[in-house]
Amino acid sequence: MRWIRNNLVVIAGLLTLAYLILPNIVVMVFSFNKPAGRFNYSWQEFSTDAWKDPCGVADMCGSLSLSLQLALWATIGATVLGSMIAFALVRYRFRARGAVNSLIFLPMAMPEVVMAASLLTLFLNLGAELGFWTILIAHTMFCLSFVVVAVKARVLSMDPRLEEAARDLYAGPVQTFVRVTLPIAAPGIAAGAMLAFALSFDDFIITNFNSGNTVTFPMFVWGSAQRGTPVQINVIGTAMFAIAVLIVAGGQIISGRRKNSALSK
Repeated sequence: MRWIRNNLVVIAGLLTLAYLILPNIVVMVFSFNKPAGRFNYSWQEFSTDAWKDPCGVADMCGSLSLSLQLALWATIGATVLGSMIAFALVRYRFRARGAVNSLIFLPMAMPEVVMAASLLTLFLNLGAELGFWTILIAHTMFCLSFVVVAVKARVLSMDPRLEEAARDLYAGPVQTFVRVTLPIAAPGIAAGAMLAFALSFDDFIITNFNSGNTVTFPMFVWGSAQRGTPVQINVIGTAMFAIAVLIVAGGQIISGRRKNSALSK
């Protein structure tokens, strides 16, 4: 009992982590299943058929490609705009700065269905045709707040004396930004970009309202669940999870090596 009391926080953290990872493990296991019927909900037989032909389901890889394109462009747009907004909110004083700070959090606090319906109303009033571009605009607007918060937290922790030292050494504004400011802010920008990509890729509610006849991967999964769940969906989910883990692990390894090299110097 004494050992449990001394390690209670660690045990609670490990149990929480296991609870979060358990659905991913289930998806991974069932990607090797060979169901007897249409639904991949009970284990039947080990098989690698789905991994050999991940695009065996009609239109699935097309919807996956569309979701990846939307996530990529939405991430670029939200990251560029969000980073500029974050720098403006931290480094400059202007009228309505407090109001802008408050408005940034509205999309994060607002239920997605409200934002989705509002964007749909806007697009219909403008006479826009629902499809790829309306989804892209909606995803960029939705992800923007998350990027601003991530980058803003990083910019607030930056030491302005480093930039002042660069200017004292006759570095111009552009050179100071590229060689000093941007590298320091890069972790926050990267975190915001990764968050934006994940939010855009798996969004369903906002996409469903503003997609028209366009079918993204989350919408394909939802539609497939009504008729049967192909094993290939688990394959794609496992692959995306593995890629995310590798990216995070690679970032940690690179960060650790940089710290060790800095300490050795």
